[in-house]
Amino acid sequence: MLLRNVLLLLLCLVAATPRSWADDGYRLWLKYDKLPNAAERQAYAQGMQFVAGSGATPVLRAASAELQRGLSGLLGQPVPVVAAAGSRTGGVVLRVDAQANAGGQPLKPEGYRIVKEKNNLVITGRTDRAVLYGAFALLRQVQTRQPLVGLNLSSNPRINFRLLNHWDNPNGTVERGYAGSSIWQWYELPERLDPRYTDYARANASIGINGVVVNNVNASARYLSAEYIGKVAAVAGVLRPYGQRVYLSVMWAAPKVIGGLNTADPLDPAVKQWWTAKSDELYKAIPDFGGFLVKANSEGEPGPQDYGRNHADGANMLAQSLGRHEGVVMWRAFVYKANSNGDRFKEAYEEFQPLDGKFDPKVLVQVKNGPIDFQAREPFHPLFGAMPRTPLVLEVQLTQEYLGFATHLVYLAPLIKECLEADTYAKGSGSTVAKIVDGSLDKHELSAIAGVANIGSDRNWTGHPVGQANWYAFGRLAWDHTLSADVIAQEWTKMTLTTEPAAVRTLVNLLDQSRSIYVRYTVPLGLHHIMGESIHYGPQPWLAKAGRPDWTAVYYHKADSIGLGFDRTKGGSNALALYRPEVQQEWGNAQTCPLSYLLWFHHLPWTQRLSTGRTLWNELATRYYTGADSVLWMQSQWAAAKPALDPALYADVAARLQTQRKEALWWRDACVLYFQTFAKQPIPAPFAPPTRSLADVKQLVQLYQLK
Repeated sequence: MLLRNVLLLLLCLVAATPRSWADDGYRLWLKYDKLPNAAERQAYAQGMQFVAGSGATPVLRAASAELQRGLSGLLGQPVPVVAAAGSRTGGVVLRVDAQANAGGQPLKPEGYRIVKEKNNLVITGRTDRAVLYGAFALLRQVQTRQPLVGLNLSSNPRINFRLLNHWDNPNGTVERGYAGSSIWQWYELPERLDPRYTDYARANASIGINGVVVNNVNASARYLSAEYIGKVAAVAGVLRPYGQRVYLSVMWAAPKVIGGLNTADPLDPAVKQWWTAKSDELYKAIPDFGGFLVKANSEGEPGPQDYGRNHADGANMLAQSLGRHEGVVMWRAFVYKANSNGDRFKEAYEEFQPLDGKFDPKVLVQVKNGPIDFQAREPFHPLFGAMPRTPLVLEVQLTQEYLGFATHLVYLAPLIKECLEADTYAKGSGSTVAKIVDGSLDKHELSAIAGVANIGSDRNWTGHPVGQANWYAFGRLAWDHTLSADVIAQEWTKMTLTTEPAAVRTLVNLLDQSRSIYVRYTVPLGLHHIMGESIHYGPQPWLAKAGRPDWTAVYYHKADSIGLGFDRTKGGSNALALYRPEVQQEWGNAQTCPLSYLLWFHHLPWTQRLSTGRTLWNELATRYYTGADSVLWMQSQWAAAKPALDPALYADVAARLQTQRKEALWWRDACVLYFQTFAKQPIPAPFAPPTRSLADVKQLVQLYQLK
């Protein structure tokens, strides 16, 4: 006991000592540095003198350990953990209560309540996981300097499965990863458990993420081998005390690749038997295994269509293989034919909508936020609102594949909110994507949301320090999609960067505007898919030849001497007909279509006058120029907050913003010079023509493509 107290005292002394080293970003938003104001610390400390009620389960022990760690650091004094409060008051009490409620309404299994009771702060919920989430919520209250007087806080998750999808490979690479290699050290597992896994689990739990798909959707069959099941089980053991289950992306052809069968036909009895045995093997090693994520018959991946079957045949067979086990199958709807010469916009809808109602109850269909592929701005996917008998998973991308990688500062909560708040009109006005995803519109018991992770082995986890905000924002929106992007930005800024009020306002404004600025200097007015070939970096609007037509840029922008844009109205591909009449009416008329989606649905003359009063050409050029210049504003905003920021962190982001400015000019020059060859009009006043030629910027793209 004496040794324990000495160690605790040393911990608190370290936490209370002003830091002299640079902030390397490793702690993410879980920074528990001592509050600078002594009176504020004292006020908080009066109600947080101890933590009681731990020890019953590993999850509760994790909750109490986090509270001790956080409160000791924030308050600058020891906060002991005791088995029970007894007659003591003025502490934090953890309590699992199967009848826990808030305002007379039962809490969901993961919902928590924090309330003052007999001079104690009681964190309660129906499960230990709920108490864990409540512990992190209480720490968030202190980190963001929220008052505890009269605190009566309750919160239920709106979505059941809140998942990170890692696109990590067995060799340590990360597909579309821009923050180093994979955090999973597969060659060291299961014998060595990197301490980073625990810190990753803590970060996920703090924002309510409860599931992790550990590997790439372009899956290796190796993950289903006995060797790798043991490795995944070791990772699951670290995540479990933090309320997270592991899931696996599976290769459809695994029965052939590692199972010794000569087919992967989902209706073949031997294939069914193989998957059933494999499921049993997984659950024996990982009793709380979450289930399977599947990418099939997409971009060359094998699938049930190879045998004349459909997606429901494949998904249902896998769901049935789970048998009595409590798991799900998430079947991705990102599919398009290998010889497509039509409009890729329509393909997922055409393959999946006719299957509505034909999926097993354990199957969810995972749909990207937009119909093409994680573009900087897309209209909501037409499958939302078109499959009422099937639970749909919303898939968003946190790794910035089409948003400047780890070079550009782009806060993605506004993008995610834009999709969630879109009205599908599936059951009249107010039928938002959010209500479809959380199951409330169509009364589904299962609901899920997935974020493609932006996490890697870089010390700061996400490459760009502000990329952490996108991980944080996803978790918060997955828990409660009614939160605003602005509120989430405030939380993250206060927990991660500074609590100085003026600096917080400046930085939140910067975050809120960053995505719209990126869109403005890269793909304004609804342009899309005009980035560099293969690597998806930088501009390449002239790309006309690739492995398939819908991997080119000209396929999408269709610039010619007349105008610009993809006609998806009745006169074109008629993809607009996939939406409800109310949406068609707004987007189908170029005069009423939001400018953000204009060139998604209309091919307009260069001389067409828009609602801004400018012609299409002049508006396009204006947006490219003002967007690139807005990066100067971003730099000034970041500089204004410098006195309140860690010097090393400030310098890191300031340097990246310099690169962002350079590359914004690259985008501007490449696009206006290329489209000008069709429009044949001058750069509008007061903007000066680029000083470099189109040949110059094309050469720059070629340099990026060099291997």
